[in-house]
Amino acid sequence: MILLIQRLVIAVLFNLVIFAMTISLTNAAFAESVCPQGMALIPGGFFSIGSDNSGYVEELSASDVSVSSFCMDRYEVTNAQFAKFVKATGYITVAERPLSKQQFALLDEELLPGSLVFQMPQSVKQVSFLSWWQWVPGANWQHPFGSGSTITNKENYPVVHIAYEDAVAYAKWAGKSLPTETQWEYASRGGLDGALYTWGNLYSPTRANTWQGIFPFFNTKADGYVGMAPVGSFPANKYGLYDMTGNVWEWTSDWFASGHVNKAHRLNPTGPGHDDSFDPNKPFEKALHVIKGGSYLCAPNYCSRYRPTARESQAADTGTSHIGFRLVKNLNLKTSPPTPLLQGEGVQLLSLPS
Repeated sequence: MILLIQRLVIAVLFNLVIFAMTISLTNAAFAESVCPQGMALIPGGFFSIGSDNSGYVEELSASDVSVSSFCMDRYEVTNAQFAKFVKATGYITVAERPLSKQQFALLDEELLPGSLVFQMPQSVKQVSFLSWWQWVPGANWQHPFGSGSTITNKENYPVVHIAYEDAVAYAKWAGKSLPTETQWEYASRGGLDGALYTWGNLYSPTRANTWQGIFPFFNTKADGYVGMAPVGSFPANKYGLYDMTGNVWEWTSDWFASGHVNKAHRLNPTGPGHDDSFDPNKPFEKALHVIKGGSYLCAPNYCSRYRPTARESQAADTGTSHIGFRLVKNLNLKTSPPTPLLQGEGVQLLSLPS
């Protein structure tokens, strides 16, 4: 009798494994049929956005937020991809244009095209806050550190010095769009609703490109990189998305406001309108967009924004040497895949209403 029970258990387990493999192959085929090449299918579901335990008031959470299925770029947009866009359209980024005399009361030489570049302090001493950011004439996506730098042999690195309108222009050309903050945070979790990081609850310097050491003075390079890394250099999350933590910050389409209270119990919620956007930490700046994911400059002693719930505000007209983007493609599915893909506990598959 015991032997018979053992055989039955083995048979059941074997059949479950075969069933799971069949469903996995079916779902993979479905994802390939609805998502363009290079994108992953993010199955719709429910989650809690933000956090009440991070110590950052701007992250205050909202529960029972529902998200429809969509496709998302597996990688941050690269230099090579952006170069194809520029070649096809002749587009000139914000950082490549002179500053407006009407907008900025500056000397002519200060109106030259350029962008903000991180520069590590030369000595270990007290420095003024944010003094590590320098306006560098000639810095742009093709010359990340100024006119003397290049992206040669860095075609697979994330493109940076991208202002919001640059990302929108690329998205329109590609037939995609920037993600909402809700889409971005939901996808970054990879089904691990409530986890502290995109991979779980324990911090690991080797799971993402962040800063190890004392920012901004020295980086121990424990993750293998001091600056940016080629896209896909670190493990993907459970949805097959790379670099959702660290490497470069990523633009979202949402305007910034503290907390998420207006998103609770809603389907595909977005942030406030342009006129209601405000960051109390930047009271003299106008409407700001949400950026997500943190960057290679995030360290435990500074920023620590390498979490799915972390968010920062950014002026739409300002790119830097640590801001890039990735895109999404929204779906209007008439049918759903046979089973949810790589879901976390309690996540259900949804599709956009017809």
